[in-house]
Amino acid sequence: MATRMAKRPQKLKLYRWRWTGKGPSGRTVQGEVVASRKVEVEKELANQQIVVKNVRRKSGLGGGIGTISPRDTMLFARQMATMIRAGVPVLQAFQVVAESIRKPAMNAVVQRLMSEVAAGSSFSQALRQHPDHFDSLFCNLVEAGESSGSLDRMLDRIATYKEKMESIKGRVKKALWYPAAVIAVGFAVTALLLIKVVPQFESLFQGFGAELPAMTRMTIALSEFAQQYWLWTLVAVIACLFLMRQGMQRSESFAYRMHRFSLKVPVIGDILNKSSVSRYARTLATTYGAGVPMVEALDIAAGASGNLVYERATQRIREDVATGQQLHFAMRQTERFPELAVQMVGIGEEAGSLDAILNRVADYYEEEVDNKVDALTSLLEPFIIVVLGVMVGGLVISMYLPIFELGSVL
Repeated sequence: MATRMAKRPQKLKLYRWRWTGKGPSGRTVQGEVVASRKVEVEKELANQQIVVKNVRRKSGLGGGIGTISPRDTMLFARQMATMIRAGVPVLQAFQVVAESIRKPAMNAVVQRLMSEVAAGSSFSQALRQHPDHFDSLFCNLVEAGESSGSLDRMLDRIATYKEKMESIKGRVKKALWYPAAVIAVGFAVTALLLIKVVPQFESLFQGFGAELPAMTRMTIALSEFAQQYWLWTLVAVIACLFLMRQGMQRSESFAYRMHRFSLKVPVIGDILNKSSVSRYARTLATTYGAGVPMVEALDIAAGASGNLVYERATQRIREDVATGQQLHFAMRQTERFPELAVQMVGIGEEAGSLDAILNRVADYYEEEVDNKVDALTSLLEPFIIVVLGVMVGGLVISMYLPIFELGSVL
């Protein structure tokens, strides 16, 4: 483990370079290139028979331009699989794929991979030099494809796996963010009414000379509190969220407790549980089906589960399997996986079709997550409408109650 950490390369820092020069016909040309060093720009332009006059670094690639998403690596795997299946040599496939990629950061990484393969490295060895972009599953499957002569099929399997993983992540995010966003908007509208609108009515009520209804007095008191402490409340909420995020990043025990708590939240916890089981099964099916040893496949599956509770459970399964226990028995001992998943894995082990059964388990729980998210969304919509109606409508009614009472007296 220490040796692996020691060999971990530094993160690739990319820059945008502006260059001017003369082309083969003597005509002045200019453009921009993404690379990590000036010498790489000069080498690339020399290969295109361009005489360089000036190369100037513009800026670092930060934010959305410089980041490489799982979707980028998925498209890269799919395009490489298509090229190799068509009989295109690997180096030429790199060149074609690099020309088709528009994102500068991904284009630069593919160019670097092409250079490393041209220098004598294998495809998998070149990928391992970029662990920030290509995980161990990607590298292991490419290595298995190279050794078995089925690189195109393995790259297709990687792309399919990443598509399904991004799909399940998207469903979980939808379940988490949709209600949170709507409720946040509701609170923002209510705060705006309390801070800006209610004080206008309050000045009007002062000239009535009569006792205000209890509901109106409560709204005015809430408005005065909001006017006085809204900034402190906002700062406290932001600080709380920031500290919680920092705590999860810096303390594994705190992050574990938060992940365990999230699994117990009604409805949301069930979705998170099923999505973790699905990701575990999908990752294990993909790696084990590609010929990766079970112990190493479990090590990869632990990191792909998306939840520290399931990650630790998978690590315990790995330890038990390494000592000779069957996979389904080790899964049952964690008391974390559903009985249906455990029984199906047991059947797969007995029948010798574990990867196919694991894929079916993943499909089943992905569908369960999809159904739960749809049900949650359809149930939350009327509930959120009622909550927002009560919050906003209650404020409006409380402000108009004195006017209604004054009209009835007159």
